Amino acid sequence: MSTTVLVSTFPPFPTLSLSVPSDTPFQGLYDLIHARYPTLPLSDDLFLSPHHGVVPSSVTPVSQLAGEEESGVADGLVSLRLSARLRGGKGGFGSQLRAAGGRMSSQKTSNNDSCRDLSGRRLSTIKEAQKLASYLESEPERKKAQKEAEKQKLAALEKKLQMADPAVGSKRPLVDSDYLEQRREIVDNVKSAVSAGT
Repeated sequence: MSTTVLVSTFPPFPTLSLSVPSDTPFQGLYDLIHARYPTLPLSDDLFLSPHHGVVPSSVTPVSQLAGEEESGVADGLVSLRLSARLRGGKGGFGSQLRAAGGRMSSQKTSNNDSCRDLSGRRLSTIKEAQKLASYLESEPERKKAQKEAEKQKLAALEKKLQMADPAVGSKRPLVDSDYLEQRREIVDNVKSAVSAGT
């Protein structure tokens, strides 16, 4: 008694139909496929598997793989798929995910200024009001410190000027008689010109 085996392959190889004896072991199908397609590299990188269910052992006869029709009688057709085996990589994907999670959790912000309190005011508004109140409370101290700094700066400047020229530090008036005379003449000339023009 024979069993028909349909093997779905991958391009450029078409689907293969084999008629094999029912007692042919599952491992023996590899030799039959290689005989049909000698250019197909049958190695550990290719494997046969049923479309549904688990891969049978290598000694399982092909007749046990045949599906059953609704009447309960075996239909004698086995449908298999020839696939390329995917080699596993180095791994490390889990550690990459953990590292990315750590980076994301470190970027969490604690800025809740846009939230509102129970009375409906934004937290940023409340914080700004508190800052302004503390600033206004400390204003007299700041002004006092500023005046003290200005006094010290002025005292240091006067001391430096007195050390450079002792005559500058004395409080005697500056009198320039030539300048005062020229100024008086200019004022008189302007007054006479204005009165002459009217």
